[in-house]
Amino acid sequence: MVMEIWKQIKQKQIAPVYLLFGKESFLINETKQLLLDRILKEDEKDFNLSIYDLEETPIEVALEDAETFPFLGEKKVLFLQNPTFLTAEKIKEKVEHNLSRLEAYLKQPAPNSVLVLSAPYEKLDERKKITKELKRTAVTVEAKALNEQELKDWIRTRASYNKIEIAPDAVEQIITLVGNNLFMVTSEIDKLALYVTDTRMIDVDIVEKLVAKSLEQNIFALIDKVMDRKLDGALRIYYDLLKQNEEPIKILAVLAGHFRLIYQVKELARRGYGQMQIAGQLKANPYRVKLILKQIQKFKDEELAWIMKQLAEADYQMKTGKMDKSLLLEMFFLKLTT
Repeated sequence: MVMEIWKQIKQKQIAPVYLLFGKESFLINETKQLLLDRILKEDEKDFNLSIYDLEETPIEVALEDAETFPFLGEKKVLFLQNPTFLTAEKIKEKVEHNLSRLEAYLKQPAPNSVLVLSAPYEKLDERKKITKELKRTAVTVEAKALNEQELKDWIRTRASYNKIEIAPDAVEQIITLVGNNLFMVTSEIDKLALYVTDTRMIDVDIVEKLVAKSLEQNIFALIDKVMDRKLDGALRIYYDLLKQNEEPIKILAVLAGHFRLIYQVKELARRGYGQMQIAGQLKANPYRVKLILKQIQKFKDEELAWIMKQLAEADYQMKTGKMDKSLLLEMFFLKLTT
């Protein structure tokens, strides 16, 4: 849906009113920037762009502005941020809004203005008359986290925007390393595009070489080595983390969180939950859950219980200073691999 609306905007099919809502701020910001670039020339932005925070300013003030003619241009753009009157969340209103004034405007929008309401809320209050009216008359963009297929489409589209191609396994690897943070995904693709100016193709080797692994991703790879009983590989990753100035106690905490998640995913999978259900239940990244579902087969319940006990003991010894922190983790990996 978002991509379709972007396509219309790029073709300069501009609506008089837009409603952007959801927690995925990257999509909201990209939509606003796209509208701005398609409607106003660079030298018009100083005069014909207005931004109102509706937590501080009554809606009728913004609407009066919308009904005035643009200065030295054909159109004006108004960004109306934080329309708290659209959400069911308990937010203390600082100003009163004349919503009947907005209802009247929606029936007859100013022909020379584009009104963009930006609501950073997960859900809108569908019971309210103004919400129903806005969703009926405005072009609505729901900025929610993309599912796996939508994210793959996004990556391919972004690669195409940079006039490059991306291999299917490279798409998978970007998701594995970066997750579903659109800002980071887009940043990585743009960086990779600069690297492949000659071949115009991103393959999985280039992704492995250039995309930085987060601490969580390094821990994931480390656990894979442990499960395959490859102590040398596990220690190599661990020493690299130490060279990156990661504290042993932080590494231990991430390890404990990951094994706890493995245990929870294993239990929910046993109850018949699917990937997305598990992610929703645990409020976890769906892509992380997908990878863990592959890992859980390698652990028996009693092994996970033993590992959690070892982690708790290591945590206690670290915090009480009974043994060198780095050595404690090395011993933990040795126990796991043997």
